[in-house]
Amino acid sequence: MAESARESWRRRETSNFEYLMILNTLAGRSYNDLTQYPIFPWILSDYSSEKLDFNKSSTFRDLSKPVGALDAKRFKVFEDRYLNFVDPDIPSFYYGSHYSSMGIVLYYLLRLEPFTALHRGLQGGKFDHADRLFQSIESTYRNCLSNTSDVKELIPEFFYMPEFLENSNSYHLGIKQDGEPLGDVGLPPWAKGSPEEFIHINREALESEYVSSNLHHWIDLIFGYKQRGKPAVEV
Repeated sequence: MAESARESWRRRETSNFEYLMILNTLAGRSYNDLTQYPIFPWILSDYSSEKLDFNKSSTFRDLSKPVGALDAKRFKVFEDRYLNFVDPDIPSFYYGSHYSSMGIVLYYLLRLEPFTALHRGLQGGKFDHADRLFQSIESTYRNCLSNTSDVKELIPEFFYMPEFLENSNSYHLGIKQDGEPLGDVGLPPWAKGSPEEFIHINREALESEYVSSNLHHWIDLIFGYKQRGKPAVEV
């Protein structure tokens, strides 16, 4: 199945979304397991423009690098730790957190049941502090570039489910530091305030020529030979 799926994808008979779902399934990832939930990449790097230009490579995230290496300054911190880490029982490591976990899934899907209840269960029956919840696409991506404990990727819902971006159940998610209540997820200007438009453009970006030509790099990082060992270090 893996070989036939890959050849179909290489011939552009299978979409990037479909192929990533196949790879997730073959890797044992499932919607039924929050600890091994399907993983998708951040595709775009521009969450501040009024309009996106898919002809500019700068519009897109560098798919040849893991999230932890996208910002050179932060990566230097990771590299220094890796080179200077000394422990007889623990091998050297770059990243102290993972790109996919149950906590990340619940962070993204906070506004949808049953994930709302699961989140609250982990927080002693209440929501976490508003400033630590999923506030906006841009701030989440920015944090993934700057915070040394945040290297999370995306989940499939970013490419087909606008509902997870809306607080349609009117949950009281708390008050942010700026005094504003937390409600719907803040969207990039190019989404024009529409969760449906955000999903549409994000999916369009996933199937763009740039991503189709570079997605294999990310696949090698997550599902292939660059997961561990010397190839992973060299990335």
